[in-house]
Amino acid sequence: MDKIKSVAEQITGGKAPVEPVEGQSAAPSEPKGGKGEFPKPGAFPVESQVDRPVGIQEDMEKKPEPATVQEGEDGFDHYKPAGKLLGKKTIVTGGDSGIGRAAAVMFAMEGADVAVVYLPEEQVDADKTKKLIEAAGRQCLLLPQDIRDEEGCKRVISTVVTQWGQIDVLVNNASVMYSVPDITDISTEQFDRTIKTNIYGTFFLTRAAVPHIPKGGSIIVTASQVAYAGPPMLVDYTMTKAALVGLVRSLSNQLLPKGIRVNAVCPGPVWTPLQPAAMDASQMKEWHNSPAPIGRIGQPSELGPAYVFLASQDGSFISGQSIHVNGGAIVNG
Repeated sequence: MDKIKSVAEQITGGKAPVEPVEGQSAAPSEPKGGKGEFPKPGAFPVESQVDRPVGIQEDMEKKPEPATVQEGEDGFDHYKPAGKLLGKKTIVTGGDSGIGRAAAVMFAMEGADVAVVYLPEEQVDADKTKKLIEAAGRQCLLLPQDIRDEEGCKRVISTVVTQWGQIDVLVNNASVMYSVPDITDISTEQFDRTIKTNIYGTFFLTRAAVPHIPKGGSIIVTASQVAYAGPPMLVDYTMTKAALVGLVRSLSNQLLPKGIRVNAVCPGPVWTPLQPAAMDASQMKEWHNSPAPIGRIGQPSELGPAYVFLASQDGSFISGQSIHVNGGAIVNG
């Protein structure tokens, strides 16, 4: 909270925004590294960060970056941007790592400035995301904030608006997940944190942001395949993701007359810090050995283009929908 107050005070005090670095391009002209291969289930170590409040991508034994077609060895150098978001001002919650990082960096590569909202404990990952955004020649605001805090969410929005004047795209991606096989073992504390992070936080930020989103703007929510499939060990998490699907449908009907589109991306199993933070070693082993129908676990960079699509003019006729990027699972809705 002190960090974001400091950021807000600096901006309100008249500090000029940082200009994009001269001579930097949105993407390298030639891809560097990366063999165009995807890891098979047995290639993943059985690792867990379940003893931590949040997962840290930098501490993962097998990080997502080096293993994918989109990301390559040197950070998203295989992604081919086309200037789809030039000059846009965007916010990505949970943008420090995983799917949020992929969306944030690809937004920057497409020409957008990006404000990244994350927990203070995730600073090391947020710093890496900022470097990737600035390497694309765009501005990055790092805003450490627990989104369960209503006033903190208001500060996030006011800080971005003070700096950039408006919000063209809001990505509500931050969430927490805990794998608990029996409902009687779900503590009230866990239930409260899951509901307040995944639902309250999304609501608080969206409510504060809407007055500053112009016609043509976009709100994107990270829901999940679990909202439709209902895995037995993710009861409280599934509840929240189903609620977010309902939010997208209702809010779309409310905001379309204002020219604001609202959609969801529903990932299937994807290798991010969310999983090791939610599962112990035995659960992680089972998860890795139960891949998507395509035969493997997904990578964050495979989700990023879906966010670009929904944020850009390419998705101009799409609202109230859920895009399922899940490796081939057929779900209803």
